[in-house]
Amino acid sequence: MEIKKNTFLISILWILLIAASFAWNHTQAHKEQEKLALHTTRNLFNYIIITRRWNAQHGGVYAPVTEKTLPNPYLQVPMREIKVNDSLTLTKLNPAYMTRQISEIAKAQADMQFHITSLQPIRPENKATEREEKVLKEFATGTKEIGFFIEDKGKTFFFYMAPLKTEKACLSCHDKQGYKEGDVIGGVSITLPSTEHPTFGILLLAHIGIALTGLLGIFVSGARLNRAYAIIKRQAIFDALTGIPNRLSFSEHIFKEFHRSNRAHEPLSVIMCDIDHFKAYNDTYGHVSGDNCLKQIAQTIKKSLVRPGDFCARYGGEEFVIILTDTSHNGAMYVAEKIRLNIIELQIIHEKSLPLQFVSLSLGVATSTDQPLSSHEELLRNADTALYLAKKNGRNRVESYTDILSSTQQG
Repeated sequence: MEIKKNTFLISILWILLIAASFAWNHTQAHKEQEKLALHTTRNLFNYIIITRRWNAQHGGVYAPVTEKTLPNPYLQVPMREIKVNDSLTLTKLNPAYMTRQISEIAKAQADMQFHITSLQPIRPENKATEREEKVLKEFATGTKEIGFFIEDKGKTFFFYMAPLKTEKACLSCHDKQGYKEGDVIGGVSITLPSTEHPTFGILLLAHIGIALTGLLGIFVSGARLNRAYAIIKRQAIFDALTGIPNRLSFSEHIFKEFHRSNRAHEPLSVIMCDIDHFKAYNDTYGHVSGDNCLKQIAQTIKKSLVRPGDFCARYGGEEFVIILTDTSHNGAMYVAEKIRLNIIELQIIHEKSLPLQFVSLSLGVATSTDQPLSSHEELLRNADTALYLAKKNGRNRVESYTDILSSTQQG
């Protein structure tokens, strides 16, 4: 009887130990996913703020009036519309309008939603949802950010929200509402689809296996959790289509490399690439062919980089970006031309891309030594300016910001 009693007690203790292990693993998996989701959405919020600040610092930007971009009836400013000619009228986009349009693109392409809202919205569509209203009231008490998982129609999403504070450039629209610089004017909510993770049932079965097979079961369960975490982490930093790093990963990398190069007094070069006439390619050959084209371009760019420190990423759509550490202007131009030629050698048929009728790239090069820079954003803008010139000058070519500066000085 004593043996049976001890066996029973040991069995209960073992079951409790397995139950504790199950509870801990389930909690840790959830915490890691929440931590990763919070990091991703926080970075996305910061990029939205940077975009809005750029718009506000320019007093708004103009875009052609189309069916999808109509004049903003809530923007009461002089020269809201500018008629260029009979076929072109421009309308001013303030930060809120621009953010809404970017949100529509994000939702269509990545099932990602972000919403500008306020307790006192100028635009009725910006009215806060019940969840957003509760969070906005918490911001009034000093809360800096909120993020948590939500369930909607049988799917799991991560909801994140942080406050928008009134900046000087915002007062032209919001001072009539009584806001002052530094006040919380509202917030931006971000809703991202949650990466699937091991469910309660899977973990339970895994720990039953642990109870039956001992250390072997524990090892198998740990390996599964590690793989699940690796998948979550990879999806956060890699582009799902092309297999190279995504824009979020690039933003973190350029920030780190810019400051490292400044400390080491080394040149840092950036190459911005854009596939020529890619919309025409999609329209002609279909989106499946377009996706295959993007994969080939991405992998060719990656293979063109031979140094361990070189980095490439998909910047968005048909745009790619390359970071070349400790690389001068001449070195970056060499790499850019090498990439351009490697893309031509793929001989991807593109009858709308004249005169070659092959898929080609336009590339813009900028180096940190071109001019004094205060941030990596300036370096990116310089590369983008050079890319614009490459497209303007006929595409399938490489232009550099260094040459732009030289021609400006000579002029």
